[in-house]
Amino acid sequence: MSEPTSLLRDLVRLPSVNPRGGPGDGGETAVAEYVRDWLQRHGVQAELHEVLPGRCNVVAVVPGCREKAVLLESHLDTVEVDGMTVPPYDGEVRGGRLYGRGACDAKGPLAAFMLAAAELARGKPPLHTVVLAGVCDEEHEYRGVVHLLQRLRGRAVVGAIVGEPTGLVPAVAHKGVVRYTVRTTGRAGHSSRPEEAVNAISLMAPVLTHLAATPPAVAPHPLLGPATRSVTRIRGGTGPNTIAATCEVDVDRRTLPGEEPDVVWQQDRAELAVLGAELDPPFLIDPALDTPADSAVVSALRRALTALGHPGEVAGMPFGTDASKIARVGVPTVVFGPGSIRDAHSADESVELAEVELAARAVVAAVRGMDVENMAVEEASCG
Repeated sequence: MSEPTSLLRDLVRLPSVNPRGGPGDGGETAVAEYVRDWLQRHGVQAELHEVLPGRCNVVAVVPGCREKAVLLESHLDTVEVDGMTVPPYDGEVRGGRLYGRGACDAKGPLAAFMLAAAELARGKPPLHTVVLAGVCDEEHEYRGVVHLLQRLRGRAVVGAIVGEPTGLVPAVAHKGVVRYTVRTTGRAGHSSRPEEAVNAISLMAPVLTHLAATPPAVAPHPLLGPATRSVTRIRGGTGPNTIAATCEVDVDRRTLPGEEPDVVWQQDRAELAVLGAELDPPFLIDPALDTPADSAVVSALRRALTALGHPGEVAGMPFGTDASKIARVGVPTVVFGPGSIRDAHSADESVELAEVELAARAVVAAVRGMDVENMAVEEASCG
Protein backbone atom coordinates (compact mmCIF):
# COMPACT_ATOMS: atom_id res chain seq x y z
CA MET A 1 0.00 0.00 0.00
CA SER A 2 1.35 3.44 -0.93
CA GLU A 3 2.16 5.98 1.75
CA PRO A 4 -0.63 8.41 0.70
CA THR A 5 -3.17 5.58 0.89
CA SER A 6 -2.04 4.31 4.29
CA LEU A 7 -1.88 7.87 5.67
CA LEU A 8 -5.37 8.81 4.55
CA ARG A 9 -6.81 5.47 5.68
CA ASP A 10 -5.34 5.98 9.14
CA LEU A 11 -6.87 9.46 9.33
CA VAL A 12 -10.31 8.22 8.25
CA ARG A 13 -10.17 5.38 10.78
CA LEU A 14 -10.02 7.94 13.59
CA PRO A 15 -13.61 9.18 14.18
CA SER A 16 -13.66 12.95 14.67
CA VAL A 17 -17.30 14.03 14.40
CA ASN A 18 -17.79 17.65 15.49
CA PRO A 19 -19.75 17.64 18.77
CA ARG A 20 -21.72 20.76 17.71
CA GLY A 21 -21.10 22.69 20.90
CA GLY A 22 -21.39 19.68 23.20
CA PRO A 23 -18.51 18.13 25.13
CA GLY A 24 -15.88 16.78 22.81
CA ASP A 25 -15.23 13.05 22.73
CA GLY A 26 -11.52 13.48 21.97
CA GLY A 27 -11.85 12.58 18.31
CA GLU A 28 -10.35 15.79 16.98
CA THR A 29 -7.49 15.52 19.43
CA ALA A 30 -6.87 11.89 18.47
CA VAL A 31 -6.46 13.01 14.86
CA ALA A 32 -4.25 15.91 15.98
CA GLU A 33 -2.03 13.50 17.92
CA TYR A 34 -1.76 11.22 14.88
CA VAL A 35 -0.81 14.18 12.67
CA ARG A 36 1.81 15.33 15.18
CA ASP A 37 3.37 11.88 15.54
CA TRP A 38 3.36 11.20 11.78
CA LEU A 39 5.01 14.53 11.02
CA GLN A 40 7.63 14.08 13.70
CA ARG A 41 8.54 10.68 12.27
CA HIS A 42 9.05 12.48 8.96
CA GLY A 43 11.32 15.17 10.37
CA VAL A 44 8.75 17.92 10.99
CA GLN A 45 8.36 19.36 14.48
CA ALA A 46 4.75 19.66 15.59
CA GLU A 47 2.79 20.36 18.77
CA LEU A 48 -0.77 20.39 20.06
CA HIS A 49 -2.62 23.52 21.18
CA GLU A 50 -5.77 23.04 23.26
CA VAL A 51 -8.62 25.19 21.90
CA LEU A 52 -11.48 23.86 24.04
CA PRO A 53 -11.47 21.22 26.78
CA GLY A 54 -10.35 18.00 25.11
CA ARG A 55 -10.29 19.60 21.63
CA CYS A 56 -6.95 20.52 20.10
CA ASN A 57 -5.32 22.03 17.04
CA VAL A 58 -2.02 20.68 15.75
CA VAL A 59 0.60 23.09 14.41
CA ALA A 60 3.84 22.12 12.66
CA VAL A 61 6.70 24.19 11.26
CA VAL A 62 9.14 23.54 8.41
CA PRO A 63 11.86 26.21 8.76
CA GLY A 64 12.66 28.21 5.65
CA CYS A 65 15.21 30.79 4.57
CA ARG A 66 12.82 33.52 5.65
CA GLU A 67 10.88 33.84 8.87
CA LYS A 68 7.91 35.02 6.84
CA ALA A 69 5.59 32.07 6.51
CA VAL A 70 3.28 30.30 4.12
CA LEU A 71 0.34 28.77 5.99
CA LEU A 72 -1.17 25.40 5.05
CA GLU A 73 -4.42 24.92 6.97
CA SER A 74 -7.06 22.20 6.96
CA HIS A 75 -9.49 20.84 9.52
CA LEU A 76 -9.63 17.74 11.70
CA ASP A 77 -13.38 17.43 12.33
CA THR A 78 -16.09 15.85 10.20
CA VAL A 79 -19.86 15.91 10.04
CA GLU A 80 -22.02 13.11 11.41
CA VAL A 81 -22.17 9.61 9.89
CA ASP A 82 -25.96 9.07 10.02
CA GLY A 83 -27.33 7.52 6.84
CA MET A 84 -23.97 6.57 5.34
CA THR A 85 -24.11 3.71 2.85
CA VAL A 86 -20.41 2.85 3.19
CA PRO A 87 -18.63 1.92 6.43
CA PRO A 88 -17.69 5.35 7.79
CA TYR A 89 -14.40 4.40 9.41
CA ASP A 90 -13.01 1.48 7.39
CA GLY A 91 -11.07 3.51 4.84
CA GLU A 92 -12.07 1.03 2.14
CA VAL A 93 -10.24 1.41 -1.20
CA ARG A 94 -12.08 0.62 -4.44
CA GLY A 95 -11.36 1.73 -7.96
CA GLY A 96 -8.63 4.13 -6.94
CA ARG A 97 -10.85 5.88 -4.39
CA LEU A 98 -10.80 5.77 -0.60
CA TYR A 99 -14.20 5.75 1.11
CA GLY A 100 -15.25 6.94 4.56
CA ARG A 101 -16.38 9.96 6.55
CA GLY A 102 -13.86 12.74 6.13
CA ALA A 103 -12.06 11.14 3.19
CA CYS A 104 -13.04 14.11 1.08
CA ASP A 105 -13.84 16.78 3.68
CA ALA A 106 -11.21 17.35 4.74
CA LYS A 107 -8.82 14.51 5.62
CA GLY A 108 -7.87 14.11 1.97
CA PRO A 109 -6.62 17.71 1.80
CA LEU A 110 -5.04 17.33 5.24
CA ALA A 111 -3.15 14.22 4.09
CA ALA A 112 -1.95 16.11 1.00
CA PHE A 113 -0.61 18.93 3.19
CA MET A 114 1.13 16.46 5.50
CA LEU A 115 2.80 14.76 2.54
CA ALA A 116 3.85 18.18 1.21
CA ALA A 117 5.32 19.24 4.58
CA ALA A 118 7.32 16.00 4.82
CA GLU A 119 8.67 16.50 1.29
CA LEU A 120 9.63 20.11 2.00
CA ALA A 121 11.43 19.05 5.18
CA ARG A 122 13.46 16.41 3.29
CA GLY A 123 14.92 18.73 0.67
CA LYS A 124 16.66 22.08 0.60
CA PRO A 125 14.94 24.52 2.95
CA PRO A 126 12.12 26.39 1.23
CA LEU A 127 12.39 30.14 0.77
CA HIS A 128 9.55 30.76 3.23
CA THR A 129 8.95 29.01 6.51
CA VAL A 130 5.95 26.69 6.23
CA VAL A 131 3.36 26.47 9.01
CA LEU A 132 0.99 23.50 8.74
CA ALA A 133 -2.09 23.60 10.94
CA GLY A 134 -4.86 21.05 11.46
CA VAL A 135 -7.69 22.77 13.31
CA CYS A 136 -10.80 21.68 15.18
CA ASP A 137 -14.40 22.92 14.96
CA GLU A 138 -14.51 23.99 11.30
CA GLU A 139 -17.85 22.26 10.80
CA HIS A 140 -19.60 24.23 13.56
CA GLU A 141 -18.27 27.53 14.91
CA TYR A 142 -14.71 27.60 13.49
CA ARG A 143 -13.14 28.19 16.89
CA GLY A 144 -10.05 26.25 15.81
CA VAL A 145 -9.00 28.73 13.13
CA VAL A 146 -9.77 31.67 15.43
CA HIS A 147 -7.44 30.17 18.05
CA LEU A 148 -4.79 29.52 15.38
CA LEU A 149 -4.86 33.14 14.25
CA GLN A 150 -4.45 34.30 17.84
CA ARG A 151 -1.37 32.07 18.17
CA LEU A 152 0.05 33.35 14.88
CA ARG A 153 -0.39 37.01 15.83
CA GLY A 154 2.93 38.77 15.33
CA ARG A 155 4.20 36.29 12.73
CA ALA A 156 4.27 37.59 9.16
CA VAL A 157 2.26 35.26 6.90
CA VAL A 158 2.63 36.03 3.20
CA GLY A 159 -0.04 33.65 1.95
CA ALA A 160 -2.23 30.72 2.92
CA ILE A 161 -3.61 27.62 1.25
CA VAL A 162 -6.71 26.20 2.96
CA GLY A 163 -7.43 22.53 2.34
CA GLU A 164 -10.95 21.77 1.14
CA PRO A 165 -12.33 19.62 -1.71
CA THR A 166 -12.10 21.91 -4.76
CA GLY A 167 -11.29 19.28 -7.39
CA LEU A 168 -7.72 20.65 -7.56
CA VAL A 169 -9.06 24.05 -8.65
CA PRO A 170 -7.61 27.15 -6.95
CA ALA A 171 -10.67 28.81 -5.39
CA VAL A 172 -10.09 32.51 -4.79
CA ALA A 173 -13.65 33.42 -3.78
CA HIS A 174 -16.47 31.92 -1.80
CA LYS A 175 -19.72 33.11 -0.30
CA GLY A 176 -20.20 34.09 3.31
CA VAL A 177 -23.24 33.41 5.45
CA VAL A 178 -25.48 35.19 7.94
CA ARG A 179 -27.90 32.88 9.79
CA TYR A 180 -30.70 34.33 11.88
CA THR A 181 -34.11 33.45 13.33
CA VAL A 182 -37.33 35.16 12.23
CA ARG A 183 -40.30 35.16 14.63
CA THR A 184 -43.99 35.95 14.38
CA THR A 185 -46.06 36.30 17.54
CA GLY A 186 -49.79 35.65 17.85
CA ARG A 187 -52.11 34.70 20.67
CA ALA A 188 -52.72 31.12 21.78
CA GLY A 189 -56.18 29.67 21.93
CA HIS A 190 -58.26 26.51 21.60
CA SER A 191 -58.36 25.18 18.06
CA SER A 192 -62.15 24.77 18.31
CA ARG A 193 -62.47 28.58 18.63
CA PRO A 194 -59.77 29.92 16.28
CA GLU A 195 -61.58 33.25 15.94
CA GLU A 196 -60.58 34.05 19.55
CA ALA A 197 -56.86 33.47 18.87
CA VAL A 198 -54.20 34.82 16.53
CA ASN A 199 -52.34 32.08 14.67
CA ALA A 200 -48.60 32.82 14.54
CA ILE A 201 -48.16 30.15 11.86
CA SER A 202 -50.61 31.97 9.61
CA LEU A 203 -48.76 35.22 10.31
CA MET A 204 -45.56 33.54 9.11
CA ALA A 205 -47.09 32.57 5.75
CA PRO A 206 -46.60 35.98 4.03
CA VAL A 207 -43.05 36.10 5.41
CA LEU A 208 -42.25 32.74 3.80
CA THR A 209 -43.87 33.83 0.54
CA HIS A 210 -41.83 37.03 0.53
CA LEU A 211 -38.54 35.24 1.26
CA ALA A 212 -39.17 32.73 -1.53
CA ALA A 213 -40.11 35.40 -4.07
CA THR A 214 -37.62 38.17 -3.22
CA PRO A 215 -33.93 37.51 -3.78
CA PRO A 216 -31.36 39.76 -2.07
CA ALA A 217 -30.96 43.08 -3.86
CA VAL A 218 -27.25 42.82 -4.65
CA ALA A 219 -25.45 42.44 -7.97
CA PRO A 220 -24.09 38.93 -8.75
CA HIS A 221 -20.39 38.19 -8.29
CA PRO A 222 -18.50 37.13 -11.46
CA LEU A 223 -17.23 33.90 -9.86
CA LEU A 224 -20.00 33.23 -7.34
CA GLY A 225 -23.22 34.28 -8.99
CA PRO A 226 -26.09 35.73 -6.93
CA ALA A 227 -26.51 36.10 -3.21
CA THR A 228 -29.21 33.79 -1.85
CA ARG A 229 -31.64 33.60 1.05
CA SER A 230 -33.15 30.29 2.14
CA VAL A 231 -35.47 29.13 4.92
CA THR A 232 -33.87 26.04 6.46
CA ARG A 233 -35.97 25.24 9.56
CA ILE A 234 -39.43 26.04 10.90
CA ARG A 235 -40.88 25.66 14.40
CA GLY A 236 -44.32 26.57 15.69
CA GLY A 237 -47.13 25.46 17.95
CA THR A 238 -47.34 23.41 21.11
CA GLY A 239 -49.99 20.80 20.33
CA PRO A 240 -52.47 19.59 17.72
CA ASN A 241 -55.44 21.33 19.35
CA THR A 242 -53.83 24.66 20.26
CA ILE A 243 -53.52 27.74 18.03
CA ALA A 244 -49.83 28.61 17.89
CA ALA A 245 -48.73 31.67 19.83
CA THR A 246 -45.31 31.78 18.17
CA CYS A 247 -43.69 30.58 14.96
CA GLU A 248 -40.00 30.70 14.12
CA VAL A 249 -37.99 30.06 10.97
CA ASP A 250 -34.22 29.99 10.50
CA VAL A 251 -32.86 31.81 7.47
CA ASP A 252 -29.56 31.10 5.71
CA ARG A 253 -28.44 34.23 3.86
CA ARG A 254 -25.43 33.60 1.62
CA THR A 255 -23.46 36.81 1.20
CA LEU A 256 -21.09 38.00 -1.52
CA PRO A 257 -17.71 39.71 -1.19
CA GLY A 258 -18.23 43.34 -0.23
CA GLU A 259 -21.33 42.68 1.87
CA GLU A 260 -20.88 43.31 5.58
CA PRO A 261 -22.76 40.71 7.67
CA ASP A 262 -24.18 43.19 10.19
CA VAL A 263 -25.45 45.47 7.42
CA VAL A 264 -27.10 42.48 5.71
CA TRP A 265 -28.91 41.54 8.92
CA GLN A 266 -30.04 45.12 9.56
CA GLN A 267 -31.43 45.36 6.02
CA ASP A 268 -33.28 42.05 6.32
CA ARG A 269 -34.68 43.07 9.70
CA ALA A 270 -36.11 46.29 8.27
CA GLU A 271 -37.47 44.46 5.22
CA LEU A 272 -39.30 41.77 7.22
CA ALA A 273 -40.53 44.14 9.93
CA VAL A 274 -42.97 45.50 7.34
CA LEU A 275 -44.57 42.04 7.35
CA GLY A 276 -44.84 41.98 11.14
CA ALA A 277 -41.86 39.72 11.78
CA GLU A 278 -39.05 40.14 14.29
CA LEU A 279 -35.44 39.04 13.75
CA ASP A 280 -33.10 37.76 16.43
CA PRO A 281 -29.43 38.76 16.13
CA PRO A 282 -27.51 36.32 13.89
CA PHE A 283 -26.53 33.03 15.51
CA LEU A 284 -23.78 32.51 12.92
CA ILE A 285 -21.77 34.97 10.85
CA ASP A 286 -19.05 34.03 8.39
CA PRO A 287 -17.56 36.54 5.95
CA ALA A 288 -17.08 35.94 2.24
CA LEU A 289 -13.71 35.41 0.56
CA ASP A 290 -12.35 37.35 -2.42
CA THR A 291 -8.59 36.99 -3.03
CA PRO A 292 -6.97 38.68 -6.05
CA ALA A 293 -6.06 36.07 -8.64
CA ASP A 294 -2.65 37.70 -9.10
CA SER A 295 -1.62 37.48 -5.43
CA ALA A 296 1.65 35.65 -4.86
CA VAL A 297 0.21 32.49 -3.30
CA VAL A 298 -2.47 32.12 -5.99
CA SER A 299 0.00 32.76 -8.82
CA ALA A 300 2.44 30.23 -7.39
CA LEU A 301 -0.26 27.57 -7.10
CA ARG A 302 -1.48 28.23 -10.63
CA ARG A 303 2.06 27.92 -12.02
CA ALA A 304 2.58 24.71 -10.08
CA LEU A 305 -0.60 23.14 -11.44
CA THR A 306 0.23 24.14 -15.01
CA ALA A 307 3.72 22.65 -14.68
CA LEU A 308 2.12 19.41 -13.51
CA GLY A 309 -0.10 19.30 -16.58
CA HIS A 310 -3.26 20.33 -14.72
CA PRO A 311 -5.42 23.37 -15.49
CA GLY A 312 -4.61 26.40 -13.36
CA GLU A 313 -7.72 28.52 -13.85
CA VAL A 314 -9.22 30.02 -10.72
CA ALA A 315 -12.84 29.62 -9.66
CA GLY A 316 -15.30 30.50 -6.92
CA MET A 317 -16.99 28.10 -4.52
CA PRO A 318 -20.48 28.41 -3.00
CA PHE A 319 -19.55 26.97 0.40
CA GLY A 320 -17.78 28.66 3.30
CA THR A 321 -14.34 27.75 4.66
CA ASP A 322 -11.75 28.81 7.21
CA ALA A 323 -10.13 30.83 4.43
CA SER A 324 -12.38 33.82 4.97
CA LYS A 325 -11.24 34.20 8.59
CA ILE A 326 -7.58 34.01 7.55
CA ALA A 327 -8.09 36.53 4.75
CA ARG A 328 -9.92 38.81 7.18
CA VAL A 329 -6.65 39.44 9.05
CA GLY A 330 -4.88 40.45 5.85
CA VAL A 331 -3.40 37.16 4.58
CA PRO A 332 -3.96 36.42 0.86
CA THR A 333 -5.69 33.03 0.93
CA VAL A 334 -6.65 30.41 -1.65
CA VAL A 335 -8.78 27.30 -1.10
CA PHE A 336 -7.43 24.13 -2.71
CA GLY A 337 -7.52 20.39 -2.37
CA PRO A 338 -8.42 17.00 -3.80
CA GLY A 339 -12.00 15.76 -4.03
CA SER A 340 -15.33 17.23 -5.03
CA ILE A 341 -17.70 19.15 -2.77
CA ARG A 342 -20.44 16.88 -4.16
CA ASP A 343 -18.82 13.99 -2.28
CA ALA A 344 -18.37 15.93 0.96
CA HIS A 345 -20.88 15.03 3.70
CA SER A 346 -22.41 12.43 1.35
CA ALA A 347 -23.66 8.93 2.17
CA ASP A 348 -20.76 7.39 0.24
CA GLU A 349 -18.08 10.02 0.80
CA SER A 350 -14.82 9.30 -1.00
CA VAL A 351 -11.81 10.88 -2.65
CA GLU A 352 -9.63 9.85 -5.57
CA LEU A 353 -6.22 8.87 -4.24
CA ALA A 354 -4.42 10.12 -7.34
CA GLU A 355 -5.81 13.59 -6.60
CA VAL A 356 -4.41 13.47 -3.07
CA GLU A 357 -0.94 12.75 -4.45
CA LEU A 358 -1.21 15.42 -7.13
CA ALA A 359 -2.40 17.96 -4.57
CA ALA A 360 0.66 17.25 -2.42
CA ARG A 361 3.00 17.75 -5.39
CA ALA A 362 1.25 20.98 -6.35
CA VAL A 363 1.55 22.39 -2.83
CA VAL A 364 5.27 21.57 -2.68
CA ALA A 365 5.82 23.28 -6.04
CA ALA A 366 3.71 26.28 -5.04
CA VAL A 367 5.60 26.81 -1.78
CA ARG A 368 8.93 26.54 -3.57
CA GLY A 369 7.67 28.75 -6.39
CA MET A 370 6.66 31.81 -4.40
CA ASP A 371 8.71 34.96 -5.04
CA VAL A 372 10.62 33.38 -7.91
CA GLU A 373 12.54 36.59 -8.66
CA ASN A 374 14.54 36.45 -5.43
CA MET A 375 14.49 32.72 -4.85
CA ALA A 376 17.81 31.68 -6.39
CA VAL A 377 19.90 34.20 -4.48
CA GLU A 378 18.19 33.69 -1.14
CA GLU A 379 18.06 29.88 -1.33
CA ALA A 380 21.78 29.82 -2.20
CA SER A 381 22.56 31.91 0.89
CA CYS A 382 20.27 29.69 2.96
CA GLY A 383 22.10 26.56 1.90
